[in-house]
Amino acid sequence: MTDSAMRTILLLNGPNLNLLGTREPEIYGHDTLADVERLAMQEAVEQQLDLEAFQSNHEGVLIDAIHEARLTKAGIIINPGAFTHTSVAIADALSGVSLPVVEVHISNVHQREAFRHHSYVSPVASSIIIGAGVNGYRLAVQQMAHLLSR
Repeated sequence: MTDSAMRTILLLNGPNLNLLGTREPEIYGHDTLADVERLAMQEAVEQQLDLEAFQSNHEGVLIDAIHEARLTKAGIIINPGAFTHTSVAIADALSGVSLPVVEVHISNVHQREAFRHHSYVSPVASSIIIGAGVNGYRLAVQQMAHLLSR
């Protein structure tokens, strides 16, 4: 892995997160995905890390990005969206790349519908940040920096 890859983290956002700012603002707030990515990038700079952000509504595209990250990234921050509760494939991909993973969710999924209480990603994540709003992305970058410093 190059020196650049040793400092670069991948921020993945799953389905419907492209609608942030307009989708259910009473749950997700008014910040857009661009705002979230900017917040994470600002924190990455503070932590002396590089960050690449990517969003897709397609499970296979997210899996391909995870596979690619194993050769080019130091860690993955992921908000899998609804795939959190349905995708063994994403969990397997994250497990298979042997990178630190921080799972992040804007809302407190445990205060929502029962089906949102289970995550296939959590058992393979190094850390989980839930319910901190978009600030959870800043916390996720801080946690990733901590994980990479060990």
